[in-house]
Parts: sequence; C-alpha cells; structure tokens
Amino acid sequence: MSLSASSRNLASKKKDAKWVKAVLIGVAVAYLSLVLFIPALNVFYQAFRNGVSPFVSNFTDPAFLNGIWLTIIIALIVVPLNTVFGLCAAWAIARHKFPGRTFVISILDLPFAVSPVVAGLMIVLLYGRNGWLGPFLEAINFRVIFALPGMVLATAFVTLPFVAREVIPVLEEVGTDQEEAAKTLGAKDWQIFWRVTLPNIRWGLLYGVILTNARAMGEFGAVAVVSGNIARKTQTLPLFVEEAYKQYQTQAAFSAALLLACLALVTLVLKEILERKTHIKDVE
Repeated sequence: MSLSASSRNLASKKKDAKWVKAVLIGVAVAYLSLVLFIPALNVFYQAFRNGVSPFVSNFTDPAFLNGIWLTIIIALIVVPLNTVFGLCAAWAIARHKFPGRTFVISILDLPFAVSPVVAGLMIVLLYGRNGWLGPFLEAINFRVIFALPGMVLATAFVTLPFVAREVIPVLEEVGTDQEEAAKTLGAKDWQIFWRVTLPNIRWGLLYGVILTNARAMGEFGAVAVVSGNIARKTQTLPLFVEEAYKQYQTQAAFSAALLLACLALVTLVLKEILERKTHIKDVE
C-alpha cells in the first residue's frame, strides 16, 4: 500500500515538474516573441511590403549608398586597430602579474559601463572647438568632430573591450607550457607568437573580431553625438535609418534596417560556428 502511494506521489511530482517546465518555456517564448521575433519579422515585412522593386531602388539613393560606404570604412579602420590593441592588452594582462592589474582590467571594461551617448559627449568635450584640444586642432586645420576621425574614435571606444575580453580567458586557460617549450628549443618571440600562441587563441580571437565588427557597423549613440548626422557626409547606415524614418521615408528606413538585421543574423551564425568549433577543440 505504501509502495503504491509512493509511486503515485512520484508520478504526481513528475507531472508537476512537466507543467512548470511547459509554463516557463511558454513564458520565455512569449517574451522573446514580443521583444525580438515579432519586431525582426516586421522589419522584413516592411522592407518588402511594396514588393522587391522599391527595396532594390533604395540602393540607388546617394544618401543610402553613402551610409553603407561610410559604415564599411569605419569598420575597416576600427576592427584592425582594436584587434591589435586587444591582442596586446590580452597578452599583457594574461601573461604578466603587475601592480594595478585589476584596475587596468576595470578600465578595459569601461566602455561596457558607460553609455555610448556619454562616450560621444566626452569626445566632443575633448576634441570639439571649445574642448581641451580644440584650439590646437583648429590651428593645424584638423577636424575631428563632425568628421570621420571623430566617428572612428567614438566607434573605437565602444568596441574597445571585445577582442581583449575574448582572448584573455583563452590565454589563461592555455597557459605558458607550450610557449616555454618553444623558447627552450630556440624559437624567437615572433615565431612563438605565430606558431604557438596564435593557433591556440584563433577561435577566441575570431569571436572577438566578429563581435567588434558587428558593434562597429551597428553603433548609433556615440557616432550620432560626434558626427552631426550630416546626410551624404557623416551619416552612417544606423543614422540613415533614424533620419529616413523621421522624414517619413519608411521604405528606405526599413531597407537599411534589413541590411543591419542581416548583419546581425550573419554574426549570430558565425558566433554559433565558432562556439561549436571551440567546444570540439576543448573536448579533444
């Protein structure tokens, strides 16, 4: 009798657990649908609502094309710069113990904590006409604010930590055994880096580069502050989306938004591939 009651209690608990699990999954799916899936699908719908021809015709708009081109230029400048910086910072932090190491890591994470708008304002206060370096820059006739250099600086700031933050854990996990073995065999520092260190951190590095590129091409707040959002001059693709929507050019706005959404989708796919490759490497 007691055995039967115990079985019934166990079955009841399993039933309750399944019910709770189903509710939690339903809540998660409903939340993601409202916040992510439905808005994303709406972007695709709005971009092609009037057919393919109006969507394609937006690619002949000079402001649209300039936004794409300027976004690509900024990414081509910022991504290599932050890749080199990230590698150097990760190497210094992971391979050396020095006073203030924790403080340096905190400074590295600063772009995660500071609002992009505040970051843009800091750049304006530093490089603007009335900023600390404004008179000097004006004397040498070099423009930073409302020009490409300021947009590059703003984008570089917000994308600063990604590569370093992805590479540091990998370097710490790999350790120094292989590098020290290569050094005892007579390898030079650059040979150790290219033949030992880089192959070990390649997936983490690529992951950081992908995230840096995605954030660089999609950054809005900091770039909006320092660029002035001047059409055909300092208007990136995210800024074009806002301006086109404000001017009731909804088709152009959603077309540009669709390109950015496709970039996000490609980023997610590459991220998943790299995570799987990293998992396979860890299992091996």
